[in-house]
Amino acid sequence: MPILKREDDLYPAGLLDSDEAISDLSRDWWCIYTISRREKDLMRKLKTLGIGFFAPIIVKRTRSPKGRMRQSFIPLFPNYVFMLATESDRVQALKTNCISKQSKVTDREALVLDLKQIHQAIAVGEPLTPEAKLVAGQRVRVRSGPFRGYEGTVVRREGKTRLLLSVRYLEQGVSMEVDEGLLEPI
Repeated sequence: MPILKREDDLYPAGLLDSDEAISDLSRDWWCIYTISRREKDLMRKLKTLGIGFFAPIIVKRTRSPKGRMRQSFIPLFPNYVFMLATESDRVQALKTNCISKQSKVTDREALVLDLKQIHQAIAVGEPLTPEAKLVAGQRVRVRSGPFRGYEGTVVRREGKTRLLLSVRYLEQGVSMEVDEGLLEPI
């Protein structure tokens, strides 16, 4: 049983699937770095203001000392929220007092592709492991299965093959265990 219910990590719901995410030049993608532990607060305020955002949330399961299973929802990229906003929306977001830094994303197409893959991987429900700072490895594409068409980097950890999906802009990502036979080099 979670302490708090899961909150929306994507607003509006089809933001990453719409053509507007890439082609609407009246709005820009912003990488927002929040004040410590204020990601969800910012997301609630952006939703109230009607400003589009994505801040991936994953499930973390732990056991209490008495053995009870606990479930919490944590940000995949602590302190980061991606926002699609006009200049006036950006100013409104700054007034929330949740933002520490902001930077405009220059390669919006690559960002949307990366975020879309991460969003879909979370939706599948497979266990994901946050990965900080990417390491060099071979770029691959998944040939079949639930992650068919995903592109990422091969990472080996504890003798297992993992597919690293990254947000190149942040130099962070997530990895998931994958059968090496499903991968093909790009």
